[in-house]
Amino acid sequence: MLPRWKGKDKKAKKGAEAEALREPMSKIISQLQSSLLQSEACGFLSDNNVQLAVASEQIDLLDKACFGQPVRTVEKDVVWFQLSLEEAFYLCYHLKCLKIKDGGSGIQSDEELWTKIKSKNKTFPYFYKAYSHLRMKNWVVRPGALYGVDFVVYRHHPARVHSEYGALVLSHDDDKDLNGRLNVWSDIHCTTRLLGGVAKILLVLYINRNGNKDDSPLCLANYTVQERTITRWIPEQSREKGSSC
Repeated sequence: MLPRWKGKDKKAKKGAEAEALREPMSKIISQLQSSLLQSEACGFLSDNNVQLAVASEQIDLLDKACFGQPVRTVEKDVVWFQLSLEEAFYLCYHLKCLKIKDGGSGIQSDEELWTKIKSKNKTFPYFYKAYSHLRMKNWVVRPGALYGVDFVVYRHHPARVHSEYGALVLSHDDDKDLNGRLNVWSDIHCTTRLLGGVAKILLVLYINRNGNKDDSPLCLANYTVQERTITRWIPEQSREKGSSC
């Protein structure tokens, strides 16, 4: 699928593409990483997210890099961003540019943070592996509940381009899927039809632990990801010209 750049006309769409080429996502992520490191950024672990107080420069970088979302508070001099657990752990563990505290426990080590997040969500290792797999390929990954999937995947910032994929995270481990999805044909049909109606392709990410435990984030290096795309077959679009079948 070719990227569908946003704009009212061809000129605007070409402008959006040119801006993305001038400022690739890898460059934006590098700038965000540097800024968070210099400021010694530290977030606070909440129930299902991480709260991060940011400076004005970081507001723009977090928005450009598509991490989290701003939270309205009564504090006038401080802007807070709410990061998903996957986003926060990616900044902390992979990019090494964010420290995270948990209440009165102080700054958490990677192993401590991993254990606490996993205690809140047992499926976190699978979803984080899927998230990091796409992020490390410089895709923008956003929540996908609006489209009935786990993640929505963009080539660049959502303001510049439409998303190309709706991603579901599944696993063959213990013959159980993480979210009970795609077990019946009706679910496959409904999902592909919904995504097809908004010009997206269903991307299924099968996470395999390969017999490894999940006691430490070091296990992630031994996990493998299998990518599969599923599209809805429309007979009318597949017939040869002149065919009556």
